[in-house]
Amino acid sequence: MNANDVIESYVTDVAVQLPRKQRNDVAFELRALIDEGLQDKADAAGRGVDATMATEFLQTFGHPDEVAARYRPALTIIDPADGHNFLRVTVIGLAIIWFLGLLIRLGQPIGSAGDVLNLLGQWWTGTAIPSLWWPGVLVVWFGMAAWARRRRPQTSAWKPRAGDRLYGGRVAMTTALVGILCGLYVLIEPRWVLDFFWNGRAAPAAYQALTYTDTFLRRQAPWMLLLLALNIPLFATVIVKGHWSDLLRRIETGLALATCAAMAWIVLDGPVFKAQASDQVVKFFLVLGIAYMLYDFAIKRYRQVRPAPN
Repeated sequence: MNANDVIESYVTDVAVQLPRKQRNDVAFELRALIDEGLQDKADAAGRGVDATMATEFLQTFGHPDEVAARYRPALTIIDPADGHNFLRVTVIGLAIIWFLGLLIRLGQPIGSAGDVLNLLGQWWTGTAIPSLWWPGVLVVWFGMAAWARRRRPQTSAWKPRAGDRLYGGRVAMTTALVGILCGLYVLIEPRWVLDFFWNGRAAPAAYQALTYTDTFLRRQAPWMLLLLALNIPLFATVIVKGHWSDLLRRIETGLALATCAAMAWIVLDGPVFKAQASDQVVKFFLVLGIAYMLYDFAIKRYRQVRPAPN
């Protein structure tokens, strides 16, 4: 190959990576830059341009992939500003998924070291590896968010937010309070739901499916009833005040963590309902509730800022 063949090969390797309508212009500009630089190198060396000199010069000029990237618009799936958020949400999400998967499997009987290894193997193949769907979903989500911001930057303009505000206002808080009252109603006697909708004419199997075990009624039920009831004066106070205070936030956090611990106790400590199918369903929703509460706590904890010198 002569020097011209070397240059043509280089320019072609760069140009083919560009959109077709851009290739010829970039190739012409790039060829002019290379010819000029190579001629300066030849003048400094006091000899003519040959294939060896051209190859050495182009190797220092940059790899064709890197040069092509300078001419292409940058393809950013996740904006740099979202990088830390993406990593944080990925780690938190995976930690919650792994923890809950382990929590569910700890309900299995363990009688030997072999049972422990078998449990860990089930957790690894059934929870840890399949959990990689979470980072994939986040890549798509953050990518769509970045695209939307570039299309309509005005929608992502910063706006000040009050730290003690009520999300959704008093209406949302009142709805949450009603939900707590309904939860207490169902917790005291879930079979009341059947009486409410079917006026006492539901099938006996339905009543059996919603019958608590004696162990749950004696151990966990009173604590869950107390924790849910304590939320009533808390939410009522927030509704009247119209905003959160530091004290109310601390009380809310304490109640949430205590409720989370009680729910984990229920999941791990025997059946809730006598019917196995009902027990599995309620424990599934308890696990979801634990995941949400832990996630909410982690987000609130992360967003706490208290200006002070180091």
